[in-house]
Amino acid sequence: MTKPITLMAAAMAAASLVSPIVWAAPAGTIEVKYRMAYLDTANESDAFSALGIDFASDAVTVESKWIPELDIAYHFTENLVGELVLTVPQKHDVYLAGVGKLGSLEHLPPTLSLIYEFQNESGFVPYVSGGLNFTWITNKRLAVAGVELDLEDYSVGLALGTGFKYEVNEKWDLDASVKWIDLESDVMAG
Repeated sequence: MTKPITLMAAAMAAASLVSPIVWAAPAGTIEVKYRMAYLDTANESDAFSALGIDFASDAVTVESKWIPELDIAYHFTENLVGELVLTVPQKHDVYLAGVGKLGSLEHLPPTLSLIYEFQNESGFVPYVSGGLNFTWITNKRLAVAGVELDLEDYSVGLALGTGFKYEVNEKWDLDASVKWIDLESDVMAG
């Protein structure tokens, strides 16, 4: 069974704090942002059979939730930015249709991306990003009908995003973005 998870980071209109910078930041500028991100799980799973029961596709669901996020960005040029997205390990409950709660797991999903900012004179700067996510999956406490379930320990996947920054003043920016991360993990019984 494969479980892709979609990550919607910093839901539209979510504000983030940015270190004092000037728009079109020169090469070598570092930004540090703290924001709340909404992790919206895709809840897609393959159809499977277990314990003599056939489960339809998308029978497995993982709770969505708000999570804290710390972003560290380095400007290679005025337009090209490298970004490392960090958070603390996140606990999620996992459910199976017709059965109920299977248990919980924790994951730590650092993401490294390259961002292209479309600079202009208005202070409104749209951007696009692409990169890689490496997620560690730990503290897996999952079982169905007394049979323990296990997940792969990690997932590596593509990360894509788009968003905008708007300079409120020299010390504050608003930053809203939507990010998608391909996170998959196979489940094993026994």
